[in-house]
Amino acid sequence: MLKRLNNTRFWALVGAAVILAGSVVMLLRLHPPASLTLAAGPSGGAYNQLAQRYRAVLARDGIDLVIVETAGSAENANLIETQQVDTAFLQGGIEVQGQSTEAIGAIFFEPMVFLSQRDIEIPGNPAQWSGLRINSGRPGSGTAAAFHDFQAAIGLDPAANQHLGLSYSDAVTALLDGTIDIAVFVAPIDAPYLVAAYADRRIRLVPLDYSEAISRRLQYANTVTVPTGAISLDPVIPPVPRKLLALEARLAITDSLHPALVNRLTMAAIELHSSRDIITDHGRFPSVTGNGLPVNNAARQLIVSGPSTWHDWLPYWMAAQVNRLFLLMLPILFILLPMLRAIPSLYAFVMRWRVLQHYPEIKQIEEELTNGCDTVELAEMDERLVNLDEKLAQVRLPPLYRQTAFNARIHIQLVRKRIAGLHGSKTAESAL
Repeated sequence: MLKRLNNTRFWALVGAAVILAGSVVMLLRLHPPASLTLAAGPSGGAYNQLAQRYRAVLARDGIDLVIVETAGSAENANLIETQQVDTAFLQGGIEVQGQSTEAIGAIFFEPMVFLSQRDIEIPGNPAQWSGLRINSGRPGSGTAAAFHDFQAAIGLDPAANQHLGLSYSDAVTALLDGTIDIAVFVAPIDAPYLVAAYADRRIRLVPLDYSEAISRRLQYANTVTVPTGAISLDPVIPPVPRKLLALEARLAITDSLHPALVNRLTMAAIELHSSRDIITDHGRFPSVTGNGLPVNNAARQLIVSGPSTWHDWLPYWMAAQVNRLFLLMLPILFILLPMLRAIPSLYAFVMRWRVLQHYPEIKQIEEELTNGCDTVELAEMDERLVNLDEKLAQVRLPPLYRQTAFNARIHIQLVRKRIAGLHGSKTAESAL
């Protein structure tokens, strides 16, 4: 007895140790990395400044955001598609090759802004631009890629104008000293270098004719309206409403990013981009449509339906995994529920089958009796029935199913009585 008790305790301790080890491993797998890398843009640029805001939000949960400075969206796309970074800001229209990149969603509008000196006459129809010195973005930047597509959309020959690749801050300086005629910017409307340029009375926003028509030719472009005085009321900038081409910036991630970090990035995007500004209505972003990239399922759920109640009382990394577990369990439950309904019937069938499997032999003996048998055969049949009765007596069944075995044994006894009667008749005939 003591030995059995010791064995029980030993296996109980082993079981507890296995459960504890499994729990530790599961928690380690659930807990996300402490940091992630974000491909932003050049130092001082709008993407880089936005990355600083993401860093501050993520730091609340102890996540360290490592900001990678780049030349712009084109370089960001290369970094994210080769998985050298975990996430990246991508300008609308910048393509990512391969199948390893997803999107949190579109996060804000980036207007295509054209600035020039106030006293320079620039045709409102961009298809008529000729002989101008245009700063169309640094190589590798999203601006350079967007302006290339812009020229193709309006049918403007790249050789018709002289193109420079200055940084945004250098482009404003070049405008003021007359080195260039037009500076092209694809950036948030309130980017610091644009705000500084708007404030200079020597610079103006070039009115662009046919913006709506151009946006239809440039597939990934929209149009937004900057109301009168939206940028400044003293002086009034713009003096009249301006319709601008606008691209939707996206927050891209690798498909292998930890689900908890996807959760936090999405929540940060909702916090930073859902408010109203001078060209965007409240709740317009983040958006799960028009991204040009597959949207992560967990991010889509958060953006469309909002955070679940788990977020209120679980650590973020656990809440993210609970949501993911529910999403994974739904199709499994649709399969399991019908199976669970069938379990009682299946159990009942198995219990009865333990008895019913012997009925074919009983039936066979009854058929042999009908065909006529001698005394030796009758004795063999009776012995077979005795063996069957002993087998049924040894079958262990729950109380609910014992009646089946009891009925089978009664059936056996009835057949034995019949055999006994036939055996008696055969013996009597032999005596005569």
